[in-house]
Amino acid sequence: MSVSTKICGLSTLADIDAARAGGAEAVGFVFYRPSPRFIEPSNAKPLAERAEGMRRVGLFVDPDDAWLDEVLDQVALDMIQLHGSESPERVRAIRERSGLEAMKAIKIRTSEDFGAVDAYDSASSWLMYDARPPKGQGKGLPGGNGVAFDWRLLSGRHHKQPWMLSGGLDAGNVAEAVRIAGAEWVDVSSGVESEPGRKDPARIAQFLAAVKSI
Repeated sequence: MSVSTKICGLSTLADIDAARAGGAEAVGFVFYRPSPRFIEPSNAKPLAERAEGMRRVGLFVDPDDAWLDEVLDQVALDMIQLHGSESPERVRAIRERSGLEAMKAIKIRTSEDFGAVDAYDSASSWLMYDARPPKGQGKGLPGGNGVAFDWRLLSGRHHKQPWMLSGGLDAGNVAEAVRIAGAEWVDVSSGVESEPGRKDPARIAQFLAAVKSI
């Protein structure tokens, strides 16, 4: 089974180089100011240029059109990742406005959370399954909290479109997560950091090696 990887929350050229060296298929840039991984569009521009050939994903949380336009005018992206409370209609509008693929993140804690999936089947191009932190846990952010959900909830589930598995993944558990969930794409951010917002090239290399060994 071949598994592809997206490394999210990159902020330096060294991050891009580490992701490429390890064989990452996609990289992500966070355009959400409260996040410790936030990057200004002007700073993301050279990183996106350096990442040409990989899928370049911009993460947004309930963005308005002005912010989307400001980022897209400066940064070459291939996909928009929507990690807020965007409705299916808003996801579809963003796809049409940008002309890019749009991936909607669905927060999972219990099987009931999959009820939101059908509404996004035709609106988005991809889905991402991320963890909905238990009450009192997480860092108050929509993602990148280092929290996992029960991967067995994805086992045997039929998917109508491509999807990524995210939430609490690291080099030590990614193989087991893939085995249980059946994921063909995985997304990691905090699991390859030395501290919030600071990627560790060695951890990126370890994570990508763990994925390639699956």
